[in-house]
Amino acid sequence: MAVHDLIRRLPDPPTVRRISRALAVLDLILNDDDDLLNFFSFDARWSETEEAALMRDGSGNEYSIVFSPAGVFAYGFDHESPMSPWVNGMRTWPGLLDGVPEVFQAARDEPAFRDDVPRATVCFWRTTDDSAWRCGPVENADKDGADWLFEVIADGRPEAYLTFAEDYYEVALDLESIRHAYALMPLTEFVVTSLNPRRRLADLTEGIAEIGYPRS
Repeated sequence: MAVHDLIRRLPDPPTVRRISRALAVLDLILNDDDDLLNFFSFDARWSETEEAALMRDGSGNEYSIVFSPAGVFAYGFDHESPMSPWVNGMRTWPGLLDGVPEVFQAARDEPAFRDDVPRATVCFWRTTDDSAWRCGPVENADKDGADWLFEVIADGRPEAYLTFAEDYYEVALDLESIRHAYALMPLTEFVVTSLNPRRRLADLTEGIAEIGYPRS
């Protein structure tokens, strides 16, 4: 699945935002290792007008989704993809950034998402006027990494995160607690400890505020 297939599968922007918040709070609960960055994170204070959903796997693969009043702009980067700038003379893949609306210029050129060029093998967006997700006229993009980078969000179901997290954290997890987070219901002590007995709700106050996750 390349980006062309991904943008047909993605839910609408409010759902992408909701799932992104849920992924971030679930990883906040599950990751109690201070030396390990959360796989999924969400910054509700990315800027005065923007929020950002981020994925960093610690091996060089990542995505960044910026939510702004203009719409949503996203990058994905598979560091082993033949579309990587690092194997193409530090140039982005032909067509990748073609057609990016001017309203997304700040996100497109955001220093946090680039070195000499954007860290990107995938790029897509959706303005508030669009009725569907869009991408540039990228050819031969079947190895852009879109299939696995955005799979949990594209799937949209709590079960998709359950499958990911049980493999990544090597623990058995409670699906109902994951559904609770996907619905963005305020966390309870029971939900937190059912997912990670070493965590307490009071431990998460700062992280919950950063994510912008609802509180009771």
